[in-house]
Amino acid sequence: MRRLGKLSWKSKEGRQTLINTLTQMSRKNDRIESLIEIIKNNNVGSQEELLRMLSEKGIFVTQATLSRDLKMLKTTKVPLDHGAYAYMLPDASTAKITSASRRSADLSHHMSNGFISLEFSGNLGVMLTRNGYASGIAYDIDMLNAPEIVGTIAGANTVFIALREGVSHERASEVISMIFPVNNRK
Repeated sequence: MRRLGKLSWKSKEGRQTLINTLTQMSRKNDRIESLIEIIKNNNVGSQEELLRMLSEKGIFVTQATLSRDLKMLKTTKVPLDHGAYAYMLPDASTAKITSASRRSADLSHHMSNGFISLEFSGNLGVMLTRNGYASGIAYDIDMLNAPEIVGTIAGANTVFIALREGVSHERASEVISMIFPVNNRK
């Protein structure tokens, strides 16, 4: 919030400055709420589309302001089945499930940390995550410095976890569960 500086809220100028500041805050909240609604209910792939949809609601902002809002909301662009991209909100409970994420019937039950499932084959673990979360999750696993895990490789929504020879899948699950609940393992 803007500071009134040497102005007093008791003066007419100070009150007007305060009213202007509060009005701007209200407009920003309205803009953010509209932006969330648009992203939740539409497959929007560009800032130009978002600007157009906001203007249809009577909200006019610059591309720079929109870009800051998208960053603040921590939106990501996810690929759709037909090669296009769409903005997605990070919280699965508020983000609508697009055709790109319909591959798994359980995706509507995402954990807030991005973890979806964990499967093993030999000495390799395959963790599915929400789109855009794999890199951070792989980093967290690597930072465990667990002797049972050789290392990880992350894609957009998949983490490959290399296990040391002789490490059981149960033991690997125990190690990984230090960070993520793995009870919904496939």
